[in-house]
Amino acid sequence: MHSHAETEKISPQARKVLVAAGVGHFIEWYDVGVYGLLATFLAANFFVSDNPTAALLATFAVSAIGFVLRPLGGLFFGPLGDRIGRQRTLAIVVLLTSGSTFAMGVLPTYDSVGVLAPVLLVLARMVQGFGAGGETSNAVALLFEHSPRTRRGFMTSWMDGIGFIASVVGSALALALITLLGNGVMTDWGWRIPFLLALPLGLVGLYIRLQLEDSPEFRELEAAGAVAESPTKEAFRTGSKAMLVLCGVLLLKAIGHWALVSFLPSFLSGDLGFSSSQSFTTTTIAIGVTAIAVPFMGALSDRVGRKPMLIAGSAGFVVLSWPAFYLMSRGSLALAITAMLLLGLLIAVFDGALSATMAEQFPARIRSGAMAIPYNLVVSAFGGTVPYVATWLVATTGSQLAPAFYVMLLSAVTLAFAITAIRETAPRRTPVTPDQDPELIRQP
Repeated sequence: MHSHAETEKISPQARKVLVAAGVGHFIEWYDVGVYGLLATFLAANFFVSDNPTAALLATFAVSAIGFVLRPLGGLFFGPLGDRIGRQRTLAIVVLLTSGSTFAMGVLPTYDSVGVLAPVLLVLARMVQGFGAGGETSNAVALLFEHSPRTRRGFMTSWMDGIGFIASVVGSALALALITLLGNGVMTDWGWRIPFLLALPLGLVGLYIRLQLEDSPEFRELEAAGAVAESPTKEAFRTGSKAMLVLCGVLLLKAIGHWALVSFLPSFLSGDLGFSSSQSFTTTTIAIGVTAIAVPFMGALSDRVGRKPMLIAGSAGFVVLSWPAFYLMSRGSLALAITAMLLLGLLIAVFDGALSATMAEQFPARIRSGAMAIPYNLVVSAFGGTVPYVATWLVATTGSQLAPAFYVMLLSAVTLAFAITAIRETAPRRTPVTPDQDPELIRQP
């Protein structure tokens, strides 16, 4: 049983879970960093077109196709985590995501197999998206359920921090290769290297995940014979309102995270005329600082509550997105770094509270599935399409600041949900009673 006198120490087991959950998360986001930075090389190898912009848009479209399958992956692997356990599901997921990323590194190109090449790229991307759909909800559920009650914001926020670090590592590796090998060699075969590295990473992740115990809450449900038989039905029956609210709250997560990781780097070098190394430096500084800030913000959400953090982050985006884009467009590297840091810190404030907020909406019986469905739907519809929509907005309006209004609009929706629909769930901010918190009700 939980009690208010619960020790605040994070157990060695919880630390082990953090590493195991982190490795899979790392692979998922590492790929986002790699794919974004290698998009031009992929375009040259998989899409033959006289118009480089068309080829690049095709490459981003393939990236978006991966996201189309995420909701299906979420619908499959989220409830699977509620049925067979988080730990087993995470072992399957890490195999799928790392295997498909590796497969992208060994694909034949358009020159050797013609139109089959982009078809295979799309297939690899689809398998990867399907697997990735099961990653976040199961990893967050496992970590959440292994953490002390009053440290859950801190512990779960590491997932977002790791995600940011991984995209920086992916981008850094891609950039180092471009610098070392040059564009010619990169176009020939160098682009394959970062994808091939996903396999050893995945095998390490698989090994660690197989050593883990499932969460105490899942084991209790199993022991009591109280595991949900059809978690998806139950999630829609008992948790649909909370799932709907999460859709609204997740809009900012989707657009903020992906803009920082996959759109802004190409925006800086493409539309704003910064060199590749300048845009990479700017992005790396911003994402690096964001990654470090997220766990601090997670710890803060344990103290001041989830709601104030979600409101502050989304309000910040409504007010400061346009000024940030304006600063970036001035052509000064210092101003671009300042603008990116501003957006990055706002994301950290928001993300710090988000994972725990999601997990706290649902009881353990349906937690993984009920989180996976809204998370993957929103991330697919709004996150995966950010580079495409933003590039299209700039091209259509002729204004480099057009994407700012898109970001502000979605942030305003999130702000409205955060103010009106999310109830405070941080244990320190709320008196916990069994009727409020299904966690405290145990099966006999």
